[in-house]
Amino acid sequence: MEKAALLFAIIDNAIDGIITIDERGKIESINPSACKLFDYIPDEAIGNNIAMLMPEPDKAQHDEYLEPYQRTGKAHMIGIGREVMGLKKDGTIFPFRLGLSEVQYSGRKIYTGFIHDLSREKEAEQQLRDYAVQLEREVDDRTMSLKATVKALEEAQAHLNATLDKEKELGLLKSRFVSIASHEFRTPLTAITLSASLIGLYAEPCNPTGILNHVEKIQTGVIGLTAILNDFLSLEKLESGKEQPAFHDFDLVKLSEKVTEEMQVLAKQHQNIIYQHTGISSIINLDRNLLKCCIVNLISNAIKYSGENTFIDFNTEISAEGCTITIRDNGIGIPKADQKHLFEAFFRAHNTGEIPGTGLGLNIVARYIDLMNGSVNFESDINHGTTFVILFPAA
Repeated sequence: MEKAALLFAIIDNAIDGIITIDERGKIESINPSACKLFDYIPDEAIGNNIAMLMPEPDKAQHDEYLEPYQRTGKAHMIGIGREVMGLKKDGTIFPFRLGLSEVQYSGRKIYTGFIHDLSREKEAEQQLRDYAVQLEREVDDRTMSLKATVKALEEAQAHLNATLDKEKELGLLKSRFVSIASHEFRTPLTAITLSASLIGLYAEPCNPTGILNHVEKIQTGVIGLTAILNDFLSLEKLESGKEQPAFHDFDLVKLSEKVTEEMQVLAKQHQNIIYQHTGISSIINLDRNLLKCCIVNLISNAIKYSGENTFIDFNTEISAEGCTITIRDNGIGIPKADQKHLFEAFFRAHNTGEIPGTGLGLNIVARYIDLMNGSVNFESDINHGTTFVILFPAA
């Protein structure tokens, strides 16, 4: 009796449903878990055919299955677990795993079904399938979007390459034109300069003032045009990478004194260029031609943008830290709004008015100084002049 009580207690408290039927398929017992699973109370299920718990087509085929098994003894489900569908009292169909066993008891056969609800597992599986489908759809969408982006990038790259090729071609054409035009202009300009000088010499004995004035204008115009062509040639060399510094030792003081003498000739009436040098030495290691071009350009600007009866300070210093070159004028100055653009090619300050210029000089100066590993800075106030400082650190 104790063993029977223990067995009933185990069955009544089992997590899975347990149902027993007789040889005709009628329910003989049903434990609480099975009642809860199918939403029936024991009195509603016991005595009824087990088919009441099955949806179609299993309901119609169940009795047909029992008869051949009892006749032949060949089973398709007994002893083998399988997934089947169950029918609740309210008509809801749900999945479960069914395990069947046969027991011989008191001269008759009893079939026991062990029922494990698979609703949660199937719901989780369905969620996983839905998530996988959604993920695949998102991957497809992302892939299509990525392909479209890659295609757009490839098209943009192709367009950019074509544009760059055209730009390179135009750049080469421009460089060739500037180089050819500049050289072709310089030949007749040289002849004009020489002829103007000779005219002046031939006219001196007669002292014809008008002729000499026109000769001077011709010479001044030729010098200005030559300077413009030189700027274009310098820019072309810089753009094409042909300009490379040639470092060697030379005397900075001698170079500066020569530049001062040459530029003083071009100064306005009563303009004076005052040169001073301080330091432990006068020898530096730079590109002499590039440095001379920078100094000439800055002094030329000081002359151009300063009035008559003014001073232009030109100072050089060599110390243990390096070389410093300072050029200071008392000219018109540079507006604050224009100062950030000062070293850009073809830029001219708004207060230059009718003063001639190409806007290339300071751009070339800055690039030459950079080629020689130096730096250039400036300070300027409107109507109070401008100071340029070139620094070359010690080697």
